[in-house]
Amino acid sequence: MFSRLRSELAYARGLLRVVKATRLATKRDDFTLGDHLAEWAAQNGDCPALSSETEALSYAELDARANAYARWAFSRGLNKGDAVALMMPNRPEYAAIWFGLVRAGIGVALINTNLIGASLAHCLDVVNAKAVIVDATLHQAFDSARGQGKTSPPAFFHGEGPPSEPRLDLEIATFSQASLTARERPKLKLSDPALYIYTSGTTGLPKAARITHSRALRIMLGFAGAIGATRKDRVYMCLPMYHTNGGLIALGLVLAGGGSAFIRERFSASAFWSDCVREKCTLFVYIGELCRYLMNAPERPEEKTHKVRACVGNGLRPDIYSSFQKRFAIKPVYEFYGSTEGNAVMLNLDFKPGAIGRIPSWAASRFPVALAAYDIDADDHPRDAAGFARPSAVDEVGELVAEIRDDPNLPAAKFDGYADKAATEAKIMRDLFQKGDVWFRSGDLMRRDAQGYFYFVDRIGDTFRWKGENVATTEVAETISTFPGVQEAIVYGVTAKGYEGRAGMAAVVVEDMAHFDLAALRTHLERALPAYARPLFLRFRHELDSTGTFKPKKSALVAEGFDPTLIDEPLFFDDRAAKAYRPLDAQLYAAIVSGARPL
Repeated sequence: MFSRLRSELAYARGLLRVVKATRLATKRDDFTLGDHLAEWAAQNGDCPALSSETEALSYAELDARANAYARWAFSRGLNKGDAVALMMPNRPEYAAIWFGLVRAGIGVALINTNLIGASLAHCLDVVNAKAVIVDATLHQAFDSARGQGKTSPPAFFHGEGPPSEPRLDLEIATFSQASLTARERPKLKLSDPALYIYTSGTTGLPKAARITHSRALRIMLGFAGAIGATRKDRVYMCLPMYHTNGGLIALGLVLAGGGSAFIRERFSASAFWSDCVREKCTLFVYIGELCRYLMNAPERPEEKTHKVRACVGNGLRPDIYSSFQKRFAIKPVYEFYGSTEGNAVMLNLDFKPGAIGRIPSWAASRFPVALAAYDIDADDHPRDAAGFARPSAVDEVGELVAEIRDDPNLPAAKFDGYADKAATEAKIMRDLFQKGDVWFRSGDLMRRDAQGYFYFVDRIGDTFRWKGENVATTEVAETISTFPGVQEAIVYGVTAKGYEGRAGMAAVVVEDMAHFDLAALRTHLERALPAYARPLFLRFRHELDSTGTFKPKKSALVAEGFDPTLIDEPLFFDDRAAKAYRPLDAQLYAAIVSGARPL
């Protein structure tokens, strides 16, 4: 009873903070991101806002530089509604640029700095970019995309790029940093696009999520309110600023709270805690694998002497949630669920291990989400005679869906979609539970327990069927990752000739392959997992390919399957009859695919 009461109080207080903070985002339909920046600058003036090892901006300087970038955009003939791509590593100037362009009414496409060639060209095409701002250090990556897309937007280099290209960093010095006049300011509304943030592209090409002024502000203000960010806080920013967690949530913790931030160009497990101690950081934003990298790193004194009071993020696996809290002495670990484009958001406000949060019954009207029963074999929601799906029962796995409502009192229920209309429509389900309803489909499989807590299970498409059973890749990967010596693991299904479904396979990174105990790993998995869920094939790698936000790329692994002629890495087959892993060579592979060696 006490535990339930404590949970209810935690959610009541947390949601009240969120509602109070985000109410500012909609107080006036014409009070947009640029107006909020000006307000934050008026409140905090010369107080430090953003700093790195090479530059620093106070609140007043951030606002002033944004004004200069807005005027630069006007001078280049860029108009309200145009899209400009920004391709730059993490640094304080990054925020000044996109705030300035947004203030000018431009939608800023935040480009993944790891992209090259056709993928980069696609990202420019999908938003119909009118210009590209490129950090000089990335000129070769940008050059690789020239001529590969449908559009050829002009490039403006920040820093010394190719001699024939214009230098934005030199041009910007010629523009006034004074507040924009009423005549200069475009008429903007909260519903206007501000940013385009791309999905990670783990499968297929990235999609550009349309982030309106309203959505950006609700993200920034909402998370700042949820964890109670204040002027005393200093945020450690090491995730890519082209992504929601690093570029909106972390930035919001700083600006909405009136605090400051130290920006590191990229994450480093070895430097993480020493940076936090030196910079006196009190908050950070994580991606789940960031936490695993920290857990795998050797212990260091700074991880016990830091001043970090809380962290917030998503993807922290249940198997290390509690151990992460204990090792680094951070009890408030705010795990949340949400996607860049989606309208389903949950936050673990009472730190229930493994949960992504819950929605109390008294708050359900403000957060209309449901789990729709899902059939893995049919790859669809089973329907009744009337053609409607049913909600999942307690502890039954289903796809998380969120009702789409165009209600000014519930702005979070709106789905703003992507730059591509077809991609937007593909995420919408109509007449799901009853005639006339409209839902956003997350593509995420979850379960909800009797207390109302939600738990992530897997992505649709990642879960596969083997021996008549559903295998959740996330659960299996977590089990492998808990074995001593394993640093990372991902699990996927591969086709096997003559068999229905897909056989389980794992790609694993270990500390020392020469001394890794394969037999003990097999015993560990045998004790923890049913036979159908244990991977039949193991592939050991030096590292796993991942996106800029550490999400694993599986497509190439799936395509190579368990064919030893395509894999120049240690490869093993789980011989169930011998109860041992056997090296998978060409002869054994031939026996498996011919059916001579049953799986």
